[in-house]
Amino acid sequence: MRRSEQCTARYTDSRSTVQNKRQQRPVGAAPVGNLRGMTWNAALADLRIHLKLERSLSPRSVEAYLRDLSKLQAYAEGLTPPLGPVDLGLEDLQAFVTATAKQGLAPTSQARLLSAVRGFYRHLLREKVVREDPSELIESPRTGRYLPTFLTVEEIDNMVRAIDMSKPMAHRDRAMIETLYGCGLRVSELCSLRRSWLHFSEGYIRVVGKGDKERLVPIGPEAMRQMDRYMSDERVHLPLRQKAEDIVFLNQRGGPLSRVSVFNLVKELAVRAGIHKTISPHTFRHSFATHLVEGGADLRAVQEMLGHASITTTEIYTHLDREYLRSNILQFHPRAKARA
Repeated sequence: MRRSEQCTARYTDSRSTVQNKRQQRPVGAAPVGNLRGMTWNAALADLRIHLKLERSLSPRSVEAYLRDLSKLQAYAEGLTPPLGPVDLGLEDLQAFVTATAKQGLAPTSQARLLSAVRGFYRHLLREKVVREDPSELIESPRTGRYLPTFLTVEEIDNMVRAIDMSKPMAHRDRAMIETLYGCGLRVSELCSLRRSWLHFSEGYIRVVGKGDKERLVPIGPEAMRQMDRYMSDERVHLPLRQKAEDIVFLNQRGGPLSRVSVFNLVKELAVRAGIHKTISPHTFRHSFATHLVEGGADLRAVQEMLGHASITTTEIYTHLDREYLRSNILQFHPRAKARA
């Protein structure tokens, strides 16, 4: 049997086959001490504390992590007999992966789900709840290379021109677009930006990103000018709510601006500007990085400005740059054009 066929057979065990295998091994052989009966709720509650306090993940990230693990919990509790988190072995997890794939879960979603499962069992291993990590040998699905959508400079200029400057909070909207594109911020970073983090005299702003990691990001003159205009002409007249005094971007009621409001603004401006791409506030972050790489910026510098933990994440923009060059060659080079 070829290797590919062996892998296929290995990952397509039915639930009944897995249960037969489980009966041949002592349930609870891996757990340490008297924690064999640890419930899913107890294990996930402990993990929540770890993610929040020790890893400093945002509430949204914690909920997304636990939401993925709830799928594993539902699968394990649906087995006969039901299994707790410390009772699952490699075969069980392989069957779970197969079940999620058969449900039509996209490879990228499967990869994220497996990442949560691995993180969960690494935590149990560190806490000495289990002696071995049953997720260690699970193969990740091939996700391919995702090339994110980005805007051209002309498209960004068209979106800026689409802002109706006669309406209330128009200067705020322009300042947000200029900051998203000029600094490459995530929408959560934009909404949490504070006045005390603005260091315009040095040309930097302080940003707090994923996992409460701080970084300094250069800010250009146009973004600074628009932010100054918004704060002096609009923000100063807002009735500031409690705990919003230091927040830069506010709604008309003086409270912190929500992520949804920024999403809606970007969608509305894209329609007005005649842009038919599917975009979001994050598209400006992709555009920021793509234009820097196209202009010859050092990849390590781009990594620092984006706050990527690994340069592998940043390298996607070199692929975008090559795709851009290839499309230009195919469009304009005489030998690349099809002969009549």
